[in-house]
Amino acid sequence: MTESPLALPVVDAELEHRLVGRLARIEELLAVHCQGRTPYVTRAATHLMMAGGKRFRPLLVLLAAEAGPHPEAEEVETAACVVELTHVASLYHDDVMDEAALRRGADTANARWDNHVAILTGDFLFGRSSELTADLGPDAVRIQATTFTRLVEGQILETVKPGPDEDPLAHYLEVVAGKTGSLIATSARYGAMFSGAHPDVVEALRAYGEIVGSAFQLSDDILDIASESVTSGKTPGTDLREGVPTLPVLMAQASTDPADARLLELLARPLTDDAEHAEALALLRRHPAMDEAKAYVLGQATEAKKRLEALEPGPVRTALESFVDVVANRSS
Repeated sequence: MTESPLALPVVDAELEHRLVGRLARIEELLAVHCQGRTPYVTRAATHLMMAGGKRFRPLLVLLAAEAGPHPEAEEVETAACVVELTHVASLYHDDVMDEAALRRGADTANARWDNHVAILTGDFLFGRSSELTADLGPDAVRIQATTFTRLVEGQILETVKPGPDEDPLAHYLEVVAGKTGSLIATSARYGAMFSGAHPDVVEALRAYGEIVGSAFQLSDDILDIASESVTSGKTPGTDLREGVPTLPVLMAQASTDPADARLLELLARPLTDDAEHAEALALLRRHPAMDEAKAYVLGQATEAKKRLEALEPGPVRTALESFVDVVANRSS
């Protein structure tokens, strides 16, 4: 059995064929939309876009559109470009904030040029997505504006600690919902909306995208602790070393068990020392917070599936349910 070229698990061959073809069309359109008035701007704007990526958000637009009577509508294609341009634009800004040197196996724009070019290129792509959104009408403009506000606010909240009377876990979940869940929710919403799906289906898919988008990030949090580099290809505990709060860490920090004193001591400071980092990683892997975090993600997966009950049984619903299973299994 050959591996699907799609980022979502689609078992229906006919549906997969349609999605592959339409996604190839989106790829062509994205290349056009990244063109600037000068070769320099074009090079900077296409740098990350052409570096690859799973194109999960435009694919979700196309898949959600299959829930409506007109999945081939031109507005669906435009919406797919809007969400990917918005996503890639945010990556340019993320890399500047994180001082990242690599993205998708290539130099980041800030590493290849500088922070000014990276920030302005992100702004250029946000502008392109806004131009396309205007073609979709006032409802889409309002949705896009709200989504963009949530995305940026999530990025801002990520840089500040919760207040003394604020629950750190609730603060973090709000960050994830804004940074990740909001745009994935809009991707599913756009697809259903512009294919003419029933309003109940549009809302169900929006809610599904919000939940599964956040759950995907939270499952990454668990993998950062639980995975072995030999199997995942990633360095375990990267977020832990960098002091980035994640779901299992925040749940562990809520512990009042005296037996967790050493772990809480380690989590209270930067883990730049290799021995302390390894110790904290080992303690976290054995901690009940890991099972608690996995249970939370599984609960979110169940909630996402419930939203899909508004869709007729068939290949589209099956594909969306299968993605939920992928998210849940990544963390178990």
